Amino acid sequence: MMPMARSSRRGKALRVVASSGRARRPRIVVITLLFLATFAPAPVAVAGTSPQAGPVTFDVYRTGVYSEQATWTWCTAASVQIMRNILFAEADHSSAHQQQFFDYMRASNRYQLANHRGVDPQGFLAGLRHFVSPDYALVASLTFDAAVRSAVTQLRLTGKPVVLIVAAGRHAWVLTGSTTTADPARTTDFRVVSVRIVGPLYGRQSINGYDSPPDTSISYAALRRFLLPYRFPFSGTPWTGRYLTFQAIPTTAKAGVVPLAL
Repeated sequence: MMPMARSSRRGKALRVVASSGRARRPRIVVITLLFLATFAPAPVAVAGTSPQAGPVTFDVYRTGVYSEQATWTWCTAASVQIMRNILFAEADHSSAHQQQFFDYMRASNRYQLANHRGVDPQGFLAGLRHFVSPDYALVASLTFDAAVRSAVTQLRLTGKPVVLIVAAGRHAWVLTGSTTTADPARTTDFRVVSVRIVGPLYGRQSINGYDSPPDTSISYAALRRFLLPYRFPFSGTPWTGRYLTFQAIPTTAKAGVVPLAL
């Protein structure tokens, strides 16, 4: 992500997947991200279950998990911190820990460009798998609909928050919940009504929706303004034009998540 304004406050081969299906770009100060992916699994109904009738709301957010990014360029680090708080029942808001996450991800970047001061996709994925869960994979979807449907499905199946890459690759949000016309854990025959998002820029900047208060509900239609096809300003990439998310997709290979201590 790339900084947009100034503030006086401080600031490897990885598993990748992608999917297919059917998506105003405001002025914003955030970080540029570069992401890796080429294919993704379609949502699959759970065997032995039947669709649940009526709207279903699912949300893993709870009071106390939100962390504001400590610098203009640390939305990825703050997202890692928020996700750890949700999954490990923590309330960590340490800027020192955010720096630890950011430094690890920067060191794991695939592209070390002088004019790219943020975290690239390989670095972000490495951080999620190292600090949050080894289940995380990058999903690069061909369409907005496929990205959102797969994201809410994996959130519902795993209970693990999803990262949405918004602002065409310049910012990261954490997807914590959704309302759907049927249960994505039971059927693929559902529509997404709305999602709940946590944007780590809240408290530092709130302009044109970047970022609203934590656990804000955004309609499916409104989300199209934010979840945009990826673009990298410094070069062409294999992921340009894809809708990028980081989802927990359980695998048989497990690795330990690193505990934190200062």
